Amino acid sequence: MTFSVAVSGATGYAGGEVLRLLSQHPEAEVTTVTANSTAGGRLGELVPNLRSLAHLTVQETSADTLAGHDVVFLALPHGASGPIAAQLPEGTLVIDAGADHRLRDPDAWSRFYGTDHAGHWPYGLPELITSPTRGGGAAKQRENLVGATRIAVPGCYPTSAQLALTPGFAADALEPQDVVIVAASGTSGAGKALKPHLMASEAMSSMSPYGVGGIHRHTPEMEQGFADASGQQVSVSFTPTLAPMPRGILTTATARVKAGVTSNDLRTIWGAAYGPEPFVHVLPEGQWPTTKSVQGSNHAVMQLAFDEHVGRVIVTCAIDNLAKGTAGGAIQSMNIALGLAETTGLEQEGLVP
Repeated sequence: MTFSVAVSGATGYAGGEVLRLLSQHPEAEVTTVTANSTAGGRLGELVPNLRSLAHLTVQETSADTLAGHDVVFLALPHGASGPIAAQLPEGTLVIDAGADHRLRDPDAWSRFYGTDHAGHWPYGLPELITSPTRGGGAAKQRENLVGATRIAVPGCYPTSAQLALTPGFAADALEPQDVVIVAASGTSGAGKALKPHLMASEAMSSMSPYGVGGIHRHTPEMEQGFADASGQQVSVSFTPTLAPMPRGILTTATARVKAGVTSNDLRTIWGAAYGPEPFVHVLPEGQWPTTKSVQGSNHAVMQLAFDEHVGRVIVTCAIDNLAKGTAGGAIQSMNIALGLAETTGLEQEGLVP
């Protein structure tokens, strides 16, 4: 069976990546692409790498244009997805790659985004542990995606950060306070809009922090996931940095280890969490993640170490911010919701060099 698909924000980085992966999906047929400032143009001129979809004309983004498809991807700025999604039929699978439906707490949304809360949808990170695992198996978010008609794709930073630490929180191996996350992202994470600090002459051969001091909008999303996994509130200090590369995220996440937990315990916990997963991998001891190894793929790779001197676990996780961090996770979630094999259309390996 083939599913008809519409993609909004099709000429942005996130929407373009959704289209790139869908073009290789055997069960998806992209019939409509929409945008705002580029409406009326031919997709092949605006996003020239999408040769198989080059004939499509970019239409205005509206509920009327997007209605009538089996699946709709919303790759829009925060605040734009909610009003459109509210007008789409309940039976349509709507996948929001923006921020509008990620947070459960309306107060957290208002505090970090400053607009009305659009509601909370099932969270599109299938591998995320969703409840404590003490003495039992891990419940994961994929269970909540089966048959869903509304899905909120995680932010790219929260994807890597939550994958890095939730096994330890779920297993009651980590303290809920003093969690520190530092992550470096490629410039595509800031979107296609022209900004002086993203010009090649500014970004090349330089790294810089931003959103420092607990103000980055992805902080409450991380805390939400850690709280679900641990069953208690978790406080996070998050510092993002801009790296001179177009794609990729390298996240280093640390947390205090509870008394009595050993290095072997930690490796067993993470191995049990991700051993069966097709896209999330704990590397062999001694091998550390690189962003290049996952570029263009839906894979996440990580390594952990126990710093006994300070009693902290350090987990480093690498993803492609546009693939596993956005479009790949969106399509993986679509596959689960539609009853397809989870890996359908996502078998690409990383692109090196």
